[in-house]
Amino acid sequence: MKKQTNIYLVMAFGLMLFFIFSCDRATQKINNKSEKAQKFIEVLPESAGMSSERLARIDSVFHYYIEKKWIPGAVVLIARHGKIAYYKSYGMNDIEAGIEIKKDDIFRIASMTKAITSVAVMMLYEEGHFLLDDPVLKYIPEFKNPEILVEVNKEDSTYTSRATKKKITIRHLLSHTSGIGYGFIHPGLKILYDKEGIPDGFITSDAILGDKIKALAKMPLLHEPGEQWTYGLNTDVLGYLVEVISGKTFEEFLHERIFKPLDMNDIHFFLPEEKIYRLVTLYAEENDEGVKKSTVKEYNYPVEGGKSYFSGGAGLSSTALDYAKFLQMLLNNGSYNGTRILSRKTIDLMITNQIGNLWGNSAFGLGFGITTKTDATKKLSSAGNYWWGGYFSTTFWIDPEEDLIAVLMKQIFPVQHAEIDEKFEVLTYQAIID
Repeated sequence: MKKQTNIYLVMAFGLMLFFIFSCDRATQKINNKSEKAQKFIEVLPESAGMSSERLARIDSVFHYYIEKKWIPGAVVLIARHGKIAYYKSYGMNDIEAGIEIKKDDIFRIASMTKAITSVAVMMLYEEGHFLLDDPVLKYIPEFKNPEILVEVNKEDSTYTSRATKKKITIRHLLSHTSGIGYGFIHPGLKILYDKEGIPDGFITSDAILGDKIKALAKMPLLHEPGEQWTYGLNTDVLGYLVEVISGKTFEEFLHERIFKPLDMNDIHFFLPEEKIYRLVTLYAEENDEGVKKSTVKEYNYPVEGGKSYFSGGAGLSSTALDYAKFLQMLLNNGSYNGTRILSRKTIDLMITNQIGNLWGNSAFGLGFGITTKTDATKKLSSAGNYWWGGYFSTTFWIDPEEDLIAVLMKQIFPVQHAEIDEKFEVLTYQAIID
């Protein structure tokens, strides 16, 4: 009888410990959520469950790439549990002038603009202005008669086409399944776009967004809406949709509704005069000859030429820290700095695969690439990560499972050693110790 009583006492003690541990974990989760709603603070990596010693491996790899003249410089930022665990700059902003890169320097983020535009669209969706499967022509009538490209005559830029069976919807635009392409990807489209002055996002003329989107609406598609995944000017169209619905310029909407509330003070379409010196010099890496300054004039759009075309697909420039604030808002289920931008349910929808198997084994939501379970078996990152990158060698990802965001900013195009992005991902995950 005494032995049986002891067993009961041990069981009761075990249950008590389990209850205390469970309460402690629950309290910790509540505290983490509270912490994540605040502004970023930099902490020792160990406070965010990461190893200082292991994170130092990032330094070694980036210094090696700089010494080999494969990259001029970079800024990296890693945040976990709402705290900045690693934030460093490497190398040079301008090699020839001897100017070192700084953590608060400004980078052309190109297609990383798309995630911000997608959030802006979903804010208006939450307010009841439209449904995702509404045809775009309901708001931009010029899209009323879409056609599919059959053939382009390169000699005189005439083309043949056939009518579509479907109309382009807002969901098609957000998921890149509309059939609208990029000129730089499709030679035939480029001929047609150039004739109408339709840009791929980098523009130094005095073009107006609305004018060019209306011209784009009359251009042929590459396929039936919803039947393929094709990277293109979809998000530029969405930027104009924001203008039509909000009654503001796209620039005004972003600054009033996203940038100012999130304390993103160094993100712009076109840089103010006093910030031009912080724009990182763009380099090119070709034929394994090391990096050299880019000579493409159009790539200086943040500071040169017209200031009127607000490209939702590629137009913004930002610091690593400002972009990290935007990412942390998403990781926090729509809230940062005491401001709610989106609901948790909306973000859940945005990071759910919308395209089936139209993009091979890859998944795409409403504005983001998504790491599938199959993808996650081949690398350290988690299934459910959502991510994207930019034309000039910038990249980010958000990992809800590990409560982590990461940003890598470089300025190189063309680039021969893009594998450093994947190495950065490995170097980030191998440093997790909790």
